Amino acid sequence: MDFRGQVFLAPLTKGGNLPFRRLCLAHGCTVTMGEMAYAYQVMKRSKSELALLRKHPDETCFGAQIAASKASDAIPAGLAAVERGASWVDLNCGCPIHDVVKRGMGATLLQRPAHLAKVVAEMVKAIPVPVSVKIRLGWTESEQNASEVAKAIEEAGAAALCVHGRSREQRYSRAADWDAIARIAAERTIPVIGNGDLLTWYETHDRWQASGVASVMIGRGALIKPWLFREIAEKKAWEPTASERLGVYHDLAQKMKTHFRDDEKGKERAMRFLPWHFEFFCRYRPLSAENFVESAKNHPLMQTRFDDRETDLPTLERLLRDPRPELHTRLSELLWLAPDAASAEASALALAVELPPVEGQAGEVVTAHG
Repeated sequence: MDFRGQVFLAPLTKGGNLPFRRLCLAHGCTVTMGEMAYAYQVMKRSKSELALLRKHPDETCFGAQIAASKASDAIPAGLAAVERGASWVDLNCGCPIHDVVKRGMGATLLQRPAHLAKVVAEMVKAIPVPVSVKIRLGWTESEQNASEVAKAIEEAGAAALCVHGRSREQRYSRAADWDAIARIAAERTIPVIGNGDLLTWYETHDRWQASGVASVMIGRGALIKPWLFREIAEKKAWEPTASERLGVYHDLAQKMKTHFRDDEKGKERAMRFLPWHFEFFCRYRPLSAENFVESAKNHPLMQTRFDDRETDLPTLERLLRDPRPELHTRLSELLWLAPDAASAEASALALAVELPPVEGQAGEVVTAHG
């Protein structure tokens, strides 16, 4: 596993399902990561948790991420991931959600650098593939100890370190601090992967070059536009029409049908995910370099508000920008049933007539979620 010169798909809870990872592969992604799995649940042979370690044959470079508070849980879970084809195992030390931190996992480990180092050292010794660690800058904005934590992780033998440029306290409410990421990258000799607020190819290349990180990791940017990987590779934007985007979303629905099976139970499982994805898909806006590259240098576009009160949008475009959850569910159902993209578009246009925009609904849109 080479951790340098890569564009990673982040380990996305719920969003990083296998069909979505396949969609990203189809649009230029080469390095994928599974959803975070609870190590203690993997040890109990939980079917739902073991499923998070499953990779598709097309995923030739796949990393499994686990959450654990102690090595005795992390090692068996890491070995289970290796048995299922993981190229490397990542320890989550950045997840901010309450269910994770109350169990002493995720960002809680940032408060215990010595203990974290011990867990990593034991994982490195016992797991036959590289071990990486994903962290945030600290527990709170006033307690940013990422440099200390990163040093401990490197000395424990980790092969790479991913830094998300926010504290646990900040969640996603503030712009990612790429200056802090750059400082950590300069301090360490192992590859440092930068993560946070990467929505366009030009922002990605700018942050990558300016920070000196070895690689970058894409999270919410991929959820909004799964073709971002192709844009980064080509250093050129793809601004798909509404019809082209609907084709991408139809492809995802069909990949879910293949993965979950084409029956009622499969549809029920897919509908736990597909409408959720539309919460991000509806936030897509074309952000060409010609119009936005300068403003993006001052403030990330992921965190920027845009006026969204255009009144002359084509019907399908207006439909795909609509944030209503009930519409996302209907869109997901029609994509599941449509035999091809053309049929999906015809059904979507009929849906637009049935569920016209709510008066006064348009206004400002923030591309970030949460």
